[in-house]
Amino acid sequence: MAFTGRVVVLSGPSGSGKTTVVERLIRDSTVPLVKSVSATTRPPRAGEINGQAYWFLSDDEFRRRLADDEFVEHAEVYESGYFYGTLRSEVEHAWAESAWAFLEIDVQGAMIVVQQCPQAVTIFLETASPQELERRLRARGTETEEVIQRRLATAAKELEYAGRYRHAVVNDNLDRAVREICEILKSEETQTNAG
Repeated sequence: MAFTGRVVVLSGPSGSGKTTVVERLIRDSTVPLVKSVSATTRPPRAGEINGQAYWFLSDDEFRRRLADDEFVEHAEVYESGYFYGTLRSEVEHAWAESAWAFLEIDVQGAMIVVQQCPQAVTIFLETASPQELERRLRARGTETEEVIQRRLATAAKELEYAGRYRHAVVNDNLDRAVREICEILKSEETQTNAG
């Protein structure tokens, strides 16, 4: 896939506040962003709508689309047996809207995107400390101890990738974190337009 438009990638451990930050960025950024809706083979949770939360695909359909080269990136996440990926059509949709394709994806997917699109703006979102991350995961009250421990182990691995991102933002204050990312995007857009 030729990357003809702008791409921004946001990653971070489970519990770092990605979902809330993404919602605020879509609303507040002066740089036009269109969030890519990821595809997954996991079943929908209560209240999740196909095409909004995720594109929910059967295992067979996911594999067929993979074979047809319809994904920008994909991976099995959290050793769950479920696959997640970014469809090329989602990225192309953002570009058709004259916007940046905004991918909220895990570190595995981010590294694949960077290989294909070295100019992608990559941002790693983290908490102030591992203890804060654990506190947030437990505060959700939606996961078993086993899942929490697995997510904490995954987070430790993901943090090893933070230095491979162009920007790192600590989400210890939501307003400040969103403002900082908005400034990063504005600066990147200015540099691109000047080039």
